[in-house]
Amino acid sequence: MLFYSKGSKEYQFSNEELKNALSEIFGKLGKRSKVLALPPDFTRFHSFAGTITEMCWEHYGDALTDVLPALGTHAAMSDGEIERMFGKVPRKLFRVHDWRNDIETVGTVPPEYIREVSEGKLNYAWPAQVNKLLAHGGHDLILSIGQVVPHEVIGMANYNKNIFVGTGGAEGINKSHFIGAVYGMERIMGRAESPVRSVLNYASNHFTQHLPIVYIQTVVSKDEDGKLQIRGLYAGDDFECFRLASELSLEANFLMVEKPVKKAVVWLDPSEFKSTWLGNKSIYRTRMALADGAELIVLAPGLKEFGEDREIDRLIRKYGYAGTPKTLAAVDSNKELQDNLGAAAHLIHGSSEGRFTVTYCPGHLTREEIESVHFNYARLDEMLQRYNPQNLTDGFNTLPDGEEVFYISNPALGLWAHRDRFLQ
Repeated sequence: MLFYSKGSKEYQFSNEELKNALSEIFGKLGKRSKVLALPPDFTRFHSFAGTITEMCWEHYGDALTDVLPALGTHAAMSDGEIERMFGKVPRKLFRVHDWRNDIETVGTVPPEYIREVSEGKLNYAWPAQVNKLLAHGGHDLILSIGQVVPHEVIGMANYNKNIFVGTGGAEGINKSHFIGAVYGMERIMGRAESPVRSVLNYASNHFTQHLPIVYIQTVVSKDEDGKLQIRGLYAGDDFECFRLASELSLEANFLMVEKPVKKAVVWLDPSEFKSTWLGNKSIYRTRMALADGAELIVLAPGLKEFGEDREIDRLIRKYGYAGTPKTLAAVDSNKELQDNLGAAAHLIHGSSEGRFTVTYCPGHLTREEIESVHFNYARLDEMLQRYNPQNLTDGFNTLPDGEEVFYISNPALGLWAHRDRFLQ
């Protein structure tokens, strides 16, 4: 059922209108006595989910008993990040999702279904896993809050991804990511329907219908002054709210460039991007806009690691972003990758497949570390002097010496493509 639906590419929700919209949604839901909020973590700070969670707490008061950031495999939020993102929400309400241990398998998607949606490429069962707090917490309302935006693993982020990946377990996360990687990232990004989404929808329809999950979805983009605005707000307990948000996100967050980009410069906010696990959005979201032989320069002052998880960091350092054929061969011959298919999927996603070059300019990693995983390296100070974000605007820029670069101030906010690659 759809509880709320409003938005357009140009629309701007004021804080007061957002509060009124949420009051309308909560009114339709009726009185609840034990509420669990599932917002994203700090890596989705720009989603306005923190503001919405704070408004939920203001409405429900003591009935909001738990806030479980949907970490997936990300590191737990610090107290400072919680305060910055969630404002007045009491610190005592926050729980930490442990994706390796604190999970419950609520059902299994059969291998024949995985084989069907993966076009015969994979033939394993997929466990639908959620945090135990969802399965056994006794809540009479579970509010899944987040932003719908183009995504490399599943096509469009959020909806039940927040449940089965954000609060999911190791096997479910690993296998779902691998489905998307094997099927092909460029066939998925920007599409609400994908093989991974089909698997998650199967799980929702068969295994979690008894859970009182309601989705609150935002669509966010920058205005002419570069300020983030909520363009759309959608709430419901089924696929319809996600479908509508996805349609608006394609209008608001998807830029079709008029010509293939020969040189792109991407800025990674150091408060948000500290690993290539996250920072490789600079690769995922631009790859369909890049010309053959293009150069992607990633300005990453906060970059200090490859994976936020220690084991995943080790695997990235060992195998590197070597391309699909080498990664699949490594999976076939190494059990540690077979047991960490999410890491293998990430290695595929982060490779240019030799079609363009990726030059990372890290704030903390060394040249040797960057080059060991098959990226090019450049000094951050030197590249900031030439490509100063304060002197660039999103889109095509011409430097004083005539060089043309395509600048992106935050790769997490959209998807960029040239028509020839998007329609392949």
